Amino acid sequence: MNAHSSDVLIDCDSLWKIFGDNAGAAIRAVSERGASKAEVLREHNCVVGVAGASLQVRRGEIFCIMGLSGSGKSTLIRMLNRLIEPSLGRITVKGEDMSRLDAARLREVRASDIGMVFQSVALLPHRTVLENTGFGLEVRGVGRAERDAAARAALAKVGLAEWLDRYPSELSGGMQQRVGLARALTSDPEIILMDEPFSALDPLIRRQLQDEFRQLTKELGKSAVFITHDLDEAIRIGDRIAIMKDGAIIQTGTAEDIILNPADQYVADFVAGISRLHLVKAHSVMISPGDYLRDHPQVDLSALPKTVPEADISQLIDLVTRHDSDALTVRQADQTVGIVTTRGIMLAMNGASGDTSGVAHYG
Repeated sequence: MNAHSSDVLIDCDSLWKIFGDNAGAAIRAVSERGASKAEVLREHNCVVGVAGASLQVRRGEIFCIMGLSGSGKSTLIRMLNRLIEPSLGRITVKGEDMSRLDAARLREVRASDIGMVFQSVALLPHRTVLENTGFGLEVRGVGRAERDAAARAALAKVGLAEWLDRYPSELSGGMQQRVGLARALTSDPEIILMDEPFSALDPLIRRQLQDEFRQLTKELGKSAVFITHDLDEAIRIGDRIAIMKDGAIIQTGTAEDIILNPADQYVADFVAGISRLHLVKAHSVMISPGDYLRDHPQVDLSALPKTVPEADISQLIDLVTRHDSDALTVRQADQTVGIVTTRGIMLAMNGASGDTSGVAHYG
């Protein structure tokens, strides 16, 4: 079901990017007869970077795009602000068709509406943290006092208020990435694009920055597109995830959606090693009360331990263990909306979604 148009900040429809000297002929082959990626390479010696990608980023969400090296994810994110020009397809950002923007308006959109943080922060070594953070505003001609005030505010948000006069060489990798994020925040953009910003960091610092980024983005009411090759990172950060392969988006959904209902074997293999303990929720594994009572007519539902639709598998296991019960009632607004059985929990842990029949849909 599509989100309401006012809730969609970025809308991409059938995006293609084709690289090569014969790109024009390759584009015609794609648009006129639906040539595949392999056919484009064989017939025109062109590489398809992104193949027919469609996605929507909603207001206030963190949308992760993940895939292995060469899947097209970094090419796709650079098309969102036209750092790379699409070969085919349409992108609208906050209702504006990006392909129709002249150079001046495009610079304005990049400067005020869309912030971007790359894996390589590229801080200027002979400028202080404060000066690096305000550099984008300086390029736009903003006065010193105004840009310093914006930079100080952004640095405070990322926990670097005490490091204003330090230089990049004095900062750890994690702190440099915080400066990069602060620099993107100085113009107060509604959208932040993040291209594998934490991939070069140590695991402990990486997890800390993931949590800080998610919390800060939510607190500030920003929307973000976050590129990663790490499924654990996508799950930790993203509200929704798009999985890419060979330039195409294979599946889009919440982590729970993707893990319980992989679109194909590639996605199934990708998520096979992910723990379901904290991802799968009661509403995804419960069956209807009527179906449960049909098989267990003697059970008094009011006597069963109670839980809520958003309880995760770990919490469900704890409940059935503590109460020595074979089933739990799922309650919402003082009503029983479903039953979770121990069999349903085991199926979910094993990769299946819910019981064999009568799954009660919630939401």
